[in-house]
Amino acid sequence: MSEFKFDALCIGNAITDVFSHVEDSFLVDQSLVKGSMRLVDTDEALRLYDLMGQTTRISGGSAGNTAAGIASLGGAPAFIGKVADDEIGEVYRHDMNSIGAHFQTSPLRDDLASGRSMILITPDGERTMNTYLGSATKLTALDIDPEVVSNSAITYMEGYLWDEEAAKKAFLEASRVAHEAGKLVSLSLSDSFCVDRFRDEFLELIREDKVDILFANEHELKALYQTSDIETAIALVREDCTLTALTLGSEGAMAISREETVHVPATAIVGGVRDLTGAGDLFASGFLFGLARDFSLSDCAELGCLCAGEVISHVGARPEKPLNQIAEQSGFTLEA
Repeated sequence: MSEFKFDALCIGNAITDVFSHVEDSFLVDQSLVKGSMRLVDTDEALRLYDLMGQTTRISGGSAGNTAAGIASLGGAPAFIGKVADDEIGEVYRHDMNSIGAHFQTSPLRDDLASGRSMILITPDGERTMNTYLGSATKLTALDIDPEVVSNSAITYMEGYLWDEEAAKKAFLEASRVAHEAGKLVSLSLSDSFCVDRFRDEFLELIREDKVDILFANEHELKALYQTSDIETAIALVREDCTLTALTLGSEGAMAISREETVHVPATAIVGGVRDLTGAGDLFASGFLFGLARDFSLSDCAELGCLCAGEVISHVGARPEKPLNQIAEQSGFTLEA
């Protein structure tokens, strides 16, 4: 691959996970359905945040998690996402920079607060999620730094960006700049509901070569092609997309190009699976890192599975153990 400063530029919603341990009575008092996930507006977000008491905050969001995984592999990630000029936004910026991610997007200065997912954990371990997107929805084409895009081997973007018209334009601008610089563009389908909302537009992106690499799980890929048969979906995406990275849960992952198809098994999890949150994000970390450094498709997929295996072995969507050490213990050589 041509010279680059960043292994991958990850663009997506900047969301901070805010955890608090509460009693069941708190949920009752706030008329919250235990175990549910709901979107909340600014007033409700700030009201609930003030009631949560002591909290633990972890910077998250799908693309942000992927950037964190690349950093843990010893890579150089960049991130573009919108936070507000507030405490949560400053924590997010600090967290991203502290792990080694380049994050210089100008903060939003208006009435919206930084995006956050307020996660209430009851004594039985159940999570009740209240998500406020806030400033994360205000990404625009003006936030796309051409220098960062041009100096990134791969620009990786969330399908969730398609929910906002201005963010769509940001996506297309990043794709244009990357391709003009001779770099690659990748799209994560994000979830099957996102695919249902924007199926035709996602297919247009792929078929018009605005996207070179597609990341999906089997449910998302089947939703994209409106089929219940994964083999049919694989055959169709092979025709449409230069390269597809497909995760298959406990069955591992596949890398599908027009020239070859490889399948690698899932990584064995010592102690069992604890939390699937972030599995796809961290798979993308390993795959993108490998691709930027000219690994074989088989090694890209295997490294992706290794990273996903680490994050599902514990609670939380970011790696707890250094991924570069895990990879090297598994036989990978990660030096540039």
